[in-house]
Amino acid sequence: MTHLAPEVVGTTGTAHSRTGTGTPDAGPVSSSSTARRPRTSGRRVLAVAEGVVSLTAALGYMLLSRRIDVNPIVRLGQVSGLATLQMYAAVIGLPLLGLLLYTAHRGPARRHRLVKRLVCAALAGLATGVIAGGVVVALHGTPHPLGGQEGDPGVLIDMANSFLHHKGMSGIYPPAFPALMALWAKIRYNGRGETGFALHDLQIFFTAVAGPMAYLAWRILLRPFWALLIAVPAAVVFLDPIRPYSHIVMIVLLPLLGYWLREMRLAGRRGTRHLVVRALVLGVTFGALFLWYSGWYIWAAPGALVAALFFFPWRQGAATAKKAGIYIGVTLLSAGVVGAPLLYQMARLGSENPDRYAFLAVYADPGYVLGWVSDRSGTLTYQTWPVAGEMAGQSGFALLLLFGVGLGLGLGMRNIMVRTAAAVLAGAWLARFWFAGHMAQDKAIQLYPRTTWIIMYCLMILAVLGMMAVVDRGSGWIERTLRPRAAGSGSGSAADSGSAPAAGPARVIPPRVVRQLAAGMVCVVALFATMGASWSVNRYMPSSDVDSMGIDAYRAHVIKQRDGSCPRFSPREDCWDIEKDDWKPGPIQNFIWCAGIVADDWPAVCGMEAPKRVRSRADIERDAEAERQARKDADRTGQDARKK
Repeated sequence: MTHLAPEVVGTTGTAHSRTGTGTPDAGPVSSSSTARRPRTSGRRVLAVAEGVVSLTAALGYMLLSRRIDVNPIVRLGQVSGLATLQMYAAVIGLPLLGLLLYTAHRGPARRHRLVKRLVCAALAGLATGVIAGGVVVALHGTPHPLGGQEGDPGVLIDMANSFLHHKGMSGIYPPAFPALMALWAKIRYNGRGETGFALHDLQIFFTAVAGPMAYLAWRILLRPFWALLIAVPAAVVFLDPIRPYSHIVMIVLLPLLGYWLREMRLAGRRGTRHLVVRALVLGVTFGALFLWYSGWYIWAAPGALVAALFFFPWRQGAATAKKAGIYIGVTLLSAGVVGAPLLYQMARLGSENPDRYAFLAVYADPGYVLGWVSDRSGTLTYQTWPVAGEMAGQSGFALLLLFGVGLGLGLGMRNIMVRTAAAVLAGAWLARFWFAGHMAQDKAIQLYPRTTWIIMYCLMILAVLGMMAVVDRGSGWIERTLRPRAAGSGSGSAADSGSAPAAGPARVIPPRVVRQLAAGMVCVVALFATMGASWSVNRYMPSSDVDSMGIDAYRAHVIKQRDGSCPRFSPREDCWDIEKDDWKPGPIQNFIWCAGIVADDWPAVCGMEAPKRVRSRADIERDAEAERQARKDADRTGQDARKK
């Protein structure tokens, strides 16, 4: 598990195996442990170095962003903060990219490979470090988390309070993160009442480490550039700083699942002890991720089951099948033991917890899976979102992405990760439409819109692996087609001169050109990371608009601090008190709650009259008029005071 593969894995018939045990056709070859130890030790050192560099870049940048002193409530302060974040990223990133380009054009290839590994690791850390730094800026002056005490953050705070009161798990929600909140509140903030402060810290920390975790997970399977090309867009696009723990599980789960299937397929070439150790480590990891956030297991399960049946070594003999069975059994047993508390709660309470909460993504076309809108949808409606593209409603980005997916399915099917992503995609796709198709009859959403994330993630994986297959096969085709002519002339001149035979024919595409091109593409990924991170951060800058994502940071600034005073930049003089409630299950309603729909439109959208607490258009207009009048009165009072 510590080896970060220098070669692409998942293909059949590779020239060298990862473990150094010979070619697949030749089978294992004996070698002494002393001969393998230096190479293994070097790999472990490089693996640790990549992890340390990536985490240092992410957490270091997050700490550096604490030096930014602006008023995040004012838009000009927000813009200054965003600009300073970009300046810090440039000061750190440009020297790294300059070093990468220098080693690509000058110096030995071995030094460039080392530099590329470390630079890619650092860039993965910086990508989410910038987002975490943006959260630091948005919450500057307040100890409270994004969301304050409302919505999901309020529920997490109540769950953490329940853990501090030793009341056990809160329903069927994954308990690991609320338990960590309670532990950190007890260590850092002296216990109950400050679990919101703990959530503030953990939101920033796990936002920062999302990039390194994604990159290191993909490094188990891919070379540095390709791992970076998947990890950075996935982390920037899918990361939700309010709940960063949930999407980390999704991003990490897919490469770990591909790695697990790969090891099962190669069971015949592994020793039993090797398989048991790998299965135990992976099982514990899967169980821990399940306790961290379990939702993605539901959507990935159908495809993972089909892939496991497909990759099982049925035709490799009874001995190999037995070892693969042991591998599967140890994985399931260890994962089940770790995840037992949540599995028990799901079996006991699962049927009593239907999901009946609808928002914009529920009302929109269920066939749209290339974008996400939360319940903070602003002025968008299901008539205006998603925006129709140029060709059958599909945008240019959608067509390019699907073209890349076609390349992956057409040229990369020998790669196990391609088949894993395709299987998970198909399973999540079917589950999405199953739950959506039964929604009106069963009066339950069952979180089906969240399949948007995992489907889009699989599409991105397939597209990147498709590009990788084009590069690998294209370069191989060029070498096979054009090399014989160059090789023939070169061998003739060597024979005539009587010199010693060369080590091999010269490559048609010089390795230095490949290194230079790859270095340039890393620079492009770095530029995308900084721009994408700024886009992500800007969405969470404080705003009093309850329909925007900025309302979550705004709410953090209107809650009292521990001493009873308002936060430094609070726009209000009468801040809310800190709530110290324990978690209690809410009442289960027998209808779908249509969030974001005014009372007048409930019959057309939801098929029923709206409950009394839902506002109508007249209510909204009356409140808006009252707010305008309050502003006029305040302005008039201020003018009178200045005249006096």
